[in-house]
Amino acid sequence: MKALDKLTFDNRFARLGDAFSTHVLPEPLDAPRLVVASEAAMALLDLDPAVAQTPVFAELFGGHKLWAEAEPRAMVYSGHQFGGYTPQLGDGRGLLLGEVYNEAGEHWDLHLKGAGMTPYSRMGDGRAVLRSSIREFLASEALHALGIPSSRALCVIGSDTPVWREKQERGAMVLRMAHSHIRFGHFEYFYYTKKPEQQALLAEHVLNLHYPECREQPEPYLAMFREIVERNAELIAKWQAYGFCHGVMNTDNMSILGITFDFGPFAFLDDFDAHFICNHSDHEGRYSFSNQVPIGQWNLSALAQALTPFISVDALKEALGLYLPLYQANYLDLMRRRLGLTTAEDDDQQLVERLLKLMQNSGVDYTLFFRRLGDESAALAVARLRDDFVDLAGFDAWAEQYKARVARDGDYGEEQRRARMHAVNPLYILRNYLAQNAIAAAESGDYSEVRRLHEVLSKPFEEQAGMEQYAQRPPDWGKHLEISCSS
Repeated sequence: MKALDKLTFDNRFARLGDAFSTHVLPEPLDAPRLVVASEAAMALLDLDPAVAQTPVFAELFGGHKLWAEAEPRAMVYSGHQFGGYTPQLGDGRGLLLGEVYNEAGEHWDLHLKGAGMTPYSRMGDGRAVLRSSIREFLASEALHALGIPSSRALCVIGSDTPVWREKQERGAMVLRMAHSHIRFGHFEYFYYTKKPEQQALLAEHVLNLHYPECREQPEPYLAMFREIVERNAELIAKWQAYGFCHGVMNTDNMSILGITFDFGPFAFLDDFDAHFICNHSDHEGRYSFSNQVPIGQWNLSALAQALTPFISVDALKEALGLYLPLYQANYLDLMRRRLGLTTAEDDDQQLVERLLKLMQNSGVDYTLFFRRLGDESAALAVARLRDDFVDLAGFDAWAEQYKARVARDGDYGEEQRRARMHAVNPLYILRNYLAQNAIAAAESGDYSEVRRLHEVLSKPFEEQAGMEQYAQRPPDWGKHLEISCSS
């Protein structure tokens, strides 16, 4: 395992030049201190977990120190925000400190969020606060543990630095990791500013470093776009299957790698609600839970427009046509597995849709329903879950269909059924009220709840002794928390 001073830097994006980013140094936090660190994320950099407890760790990720080989840059990009195009955005409170590679040869961006003002801060102070930093840390690592592609989070550093939002709060920084921080908005920026040379350089950079296998295809750029479509179809299928709401699916928040990225007012569903809006600033419901599927396609269309200098319109349309069928196939496969099914039948989509409609009308807890469905045989499970539903006749009809479908799928034995279903149906998810409890404790100086919640969420499918409180339905106050883009 490595010490912090042994990281090996290879700043590939910085070498693209000043047209793509601006050199900016982080603004130090006052009295930086460790709030929480992810040993799993540290392992990706071959770091010894013990270094998180050293003063230099908080100093490095609190803006006080910098590796000699690091080259902090604020990226420039644009994007469609709530459907309207904004010509220039960029890293307004984040910095790409540099790129490092581990012993396995994997490259990781080290991105410090909350690092102070940049040329792209747009009237902001460039800071992040403790609550938003904790939320991003917990969500990044929880999504990864669920098997949902996501950026990772190494640590949160707290401070005494005052930051004003609706009230005075404390500044914090979160160290985010990803194989790339390039977004759909990067391509849009160079397309709409009519900078073809830079756009071509960006396209080559992404193709060579992140989609090298597409070089073997007759049309490499088209092959790359198809792969981006496929990755996003699979990603959003996982969001929908596990009840995750991103909250701000602007094109500047969409990763070129098809990972969950730059989420702010996110939420996991408590009671199933297809129309749930997790961002209280989203007055029209553009980014509601059910709307994430068409918005994914809309965003890919915006990227496609920016790629027209490299790919024919007809080929782009054909590639975009893959999105919905791929999404539907991935989603239905996940939902079959969540229902404990190992084979496919034509009526499975209808079986899922009928269940979700019944859940919608009864306020059924989305996560716990599927977990309890796998606790015992299908017949006993539906009998126990029946009382959660208002439309008993409707549920009884669905239950008969489900039991017959399970019988046709095959008799694998109750223990095998439980193991198979519990491996895909989490017991623990990052509910908003759990995050809020941890944040409230952290804001009073107690970081133990953040660390405990992170530990529980790192093993979402395993029942953990003494952690029953993290697997409960939320109290009424916990279902109606308003989350905004503000940090």
